[in-house]
Amino acid sequence: MAEDEKIRIDKWLWAARFFKTRSLASEAVSGGKVHLNHQRAKSSHRVNIGDHLLIRREQFEYEIEVLNLSKQRRSALDAATLYQETEQSQAKRQALATQLKEERAHLGISTQGRPSKKDRRQIIRFIRKSE
Repeated sequence: MAEDEKIRIDKWLWAARFFKTRSLASEAVSGGKVHLNHQRAKSSHRVNIGDHLLIRREQFEYEIEVLNLSKQRRSALDAATLYQETEQSQAKRQALATQLKEERAHLGISTQGRPSKKDRRQIIRFIRKSE
């Protein structure tokens, strides 16, 4: 792709693998979760090399600079060459991830998959008591 060409922001976010589908990327942009050069953007806004994006996904924020443009979704390794995340953004995300992990451990929330048979029995007992 030529350097002077621009691409729609929702298409670039999808190609850079920030969102699984283009419609999810479009919804995020129209919902105010993506800012282009410190301004709220629309899905049809055009991204150029050197632009700065602020992307919010759940509790995490990504501050990135656009390095390359791509209209096609490729492998994760290729997608990583499309942008560069700032060191501050990486540090904030890692700190938040460790904080969330500690909170889950403190509350005793398990993320080990499906409940066991014993767990299901306890759930059923709890539901019957509350009825």
